[in-house]
Amino acid sequence: MKRIYNNIGFLILSLAIASCSLSKRQADNEADTNESRKIELIVLDPGHFHASLLQKDTLTDVNDTIHIYAPEGTGLNQYMESINSYNQRAEAPTSWVGQVYTGDDYLSRMLTEQRGDVVVLAGNNQKKTQYIIESIKAGYNVLSDKPLAITQQDFDLLVEAYQLAKEKDLLLYDLMTERYDILNIIEKELLQKKELFGELQQGSPENPSITMESVHHFFKNVSGKPLIRPAWYYDTAQQGEGIADVTTHLIDLVQWQCFPDKTIHYLSDVKVTKATHWPTPITLPEFCQSTQMDSFPPYLHKYVKNNVLEVLANGTLNFTVKGIHIGMKVIWNYTPPTNGGDTFTSIKKGSKATLKIVQNKENGFIKELYIQKAQNTENATFKTQLEKTIKELQDTYPFLSIKERNNGLYLIDIPQACRSGHEAHFSKVAKTFLHYLQYKDMPEWENENIISKYYITTTAVEMAKSRDK
Repeated sequence: MKRIYNNIGFLILSLAIASCSLSKRQADNEADTNESRKIELIVLDPGHFHASLLQKDTLTDVNDTIHIYAPEGTGLNQYMESINSYNQRAEAPTSWVGQVYTGDDYLSRMLTEQRGDVVVLAGNNQKKTQYIIESIKAGYNVLSDKPLAITQQDFDLLVEAYQLAKEKDLLLYDLMTERYDILNIIEKELLQKKELFGELQQGSPENPSITMESVHHFFKNVSGKPLIRPAWYYDTAQQGEGIADVTTHLIDLVQWQCFPDKTIHYLSDVKVTKATHWPTPITLPEFCQSTQMDSFPPYLHKYVKNNVLEVLANGTLNFTVKGIHIGMKVIWNYTPPTNGGDTFTSIKKGSKATLKIVQNKENGFIKELYIQKAQNTENATFKTQLEKTIKELQDTYPFLSIKERNNGLYLIDIPQACRSGHEAHFSKVAKTFLHYLQYKDMPEWENENIISKYYITTTAVEMAKSRDK
């Protein structure tokens, strides 16, 4: 059955409405000038809560009417419920209106109807790369949640999609929210202060110059409510392994912070040296709690041993970028400990200092940025240079200050009031993308570095699999 719903607020109540067909945009849209016509979004097969977060705030350059093409199911319902909650909230409500088409031919229908300018993707990663290239072929710009590719076959298709987008003068952009975390922004600033940080060390395979470790949880609260995962989230063939997923943010930060405005070519500037992976055990009661299902679906049976689902969500990844050695580790537990949460550690070693971001129990699971002087630097000299650097940065970031800890270790103090939460970063990515779309000024390194990032992740997955044989 094919259905259309024309009011987000009544979507869930409208599931019994008889089917009808969508029509093409009317002639008055064609008469609009580029200056007056707002960008129209298409949301394709939303299966991850990131799809709705892009619309948590009003986007002034975007038409309030959103065209949604998706199969009926939990993913679509959760997306629509989130959008409806944004419309109904008391403070700064949005005014999104949904035109929703469901049916087995939702993809072909979207491709032929040409009812928007930008396709937004956040869902099943097994389908994502194909969605991307089909959208590009049809003439759409694409804004996609990570990962854009989870296998080497996907990577080859992604390279083709970028080549085609360039030929058609279309944008294909990756949703990299971590660039908008103020800690990451300040760290990037400090990394470029050669008089304070020095030069990034080259490191070695055994002792990388850059290390990052990220710990996540399958079952947790998001926006104050338990996060319900789709069952396919536990299938690495559909979601991707941990080293193909979470590490996309970490690699992007390395490229953006440590090699600012530099193009990274995967054929010449990148080398993957080592990768491993291992499973997270998920019991049937845990799976049922997380997905609201009562059994493992058949496509997960191949991962079930002794009634325990083994999800290859954990891994390590070692690689080099322009000769700099980098090591990453990603871990997925089922649920955080009592009063616990996700954790993150990042270390970047310079010739004069080391920058470190820590998120752990001792910090109340709040990320904090530290700088540690090198052993061969006298503390008074380092402190003077640090104070000078912070004073310069205060012209742009007046809230910055430092607190001395011990043995040349300093906290770069960023008040909580000056930090925006993760969910707020999505609208910032959207605004950056919309700027690029309007002014056609996206730097070329963005495309090349995205390609290099997915070369690293998909090569690492194959490398980890080869170690199992």
